[in-house]
Amino acid sequence: MNPSVYEQRATPVPAKARYMKKDLEDWARHSGIAITFPPKVFPVNSVKAMRGCIWLAPQGKLVAFADAVFKAYWSDNLDISQDEVLAAVCEGVGVDRAAFLAGIAEPAVKDQLRLNTEEVVARGGFGSPTLFVNKTDMYFGNDRLPLIRAAVLAAKEGA
Repeated sequence: MNPSVYEQRATPVPAKARYMKKDLEDWARHSGIAITFPPKVFPVNSVKAMRGCIWLAPQGKLVAFADAVFKAYWSDNLDISQDEVLAAVCEGVGVDRAAFLAGIAEPAVKDQLRLNTEEVVARGGFGSPTLFVNKTDMYFGNDRLPLIRAAVLAAKEGA
């Protein structure tokens, strides 16, 4: 989706790479989470995990699953592209593993992920996390969360 990211990974600027590692450690400490960087599989194919979020959203289990997948990858250093890892994550959040693996293979789930990706690109997104407030006000990166909060609060006041 963003060729510059792959180019940067292939030929990192040493000073920027050192800073990125420090920045990631700062955010982990600030957020109270453990992050292993680089993880043993980087970058990871997260398509199945993203399909899982789509499949689990109507069941009200998206947030618990996403949190558990994040922990499995960034804290526990597990390869979330593997069915066995995702199945174990599912068991940890009370999701039936067989139903999950069948659900993420459904054409409608695959199509929805593709449509979501196409939509964010059409709206100007270029990576993750990209977030929108009021459909058009785009923000990129976890460091933008204070700005997103302010935009949401301002929108609520104006409503």
